[in-house]
Amino acid sequence: MRIVSMSGSLRENVGKKDAKALRREDKVPCVMYGKGEQYLFAVPQTQFQRILFNPEPCFVEIDLNGTKHRAMLKDIDFHPVTEIVYHCDFYELSDEKPIVMSIPVHTTGTSTGVMKGGKLVYKQKRLNVKALPANMPSEILIDITNLDIAQRCKVQDIPADNYCILNPKSSEVVVINSTRAAAMSSDTAEAE
Repeated sequence: MRIVSMSGSLRENVGKKDAKALRREDKVPCVMYGKGEQYLFAVPQTQFQRILFNPEPCFVEIDLNGTKHRAMLKDIDFHPVTEIVYHCDFYELSDEKPIVMSIPVHTTGTSTGVMKGGKLVYKQKRLNVKALPANMPSEILIDITNLDIAQRCKVQDIPADNYCILNPKSSEVVVINSTRAAAMSSDTAEAE
């Protein structure tokens, strides 16, 4: 799992006035909770680019006045007009407590159905995964080599060793759909 480092400073004052003053300084008011103690801090706006503009999931290592905390992004609010980060919640990670994250789905191999002219369609591009932080995958790889036209891979077909996929077992993840070219080539093969 990718780890992004951020540094922030603890907030002395809490409230709307303080939050507005921080936003005028291009800082984002944040809160971190999860291990019993709650931390209120501020992070410069520019440090969120490494988290927001990358599709891969990540953990965040937050340095607060010299103390490092490992966390995950739990919730983020944007300004309705300017779309800058308005407020952010982080969840501090514990090695013994499982977490839930949305993990991207990627495929490997070349499908026999695609070689015949079919089209690979992602029914779900991300899956909800529950695991301990050490076992959280950065992606879910599906081998599509054996999929032919009109065949599909469901959640129940994905091997999950150290984690649990929370999506319904019968939901489709990838499908090889037939195309006109594939239908025409199969018709000509049957005619011969």
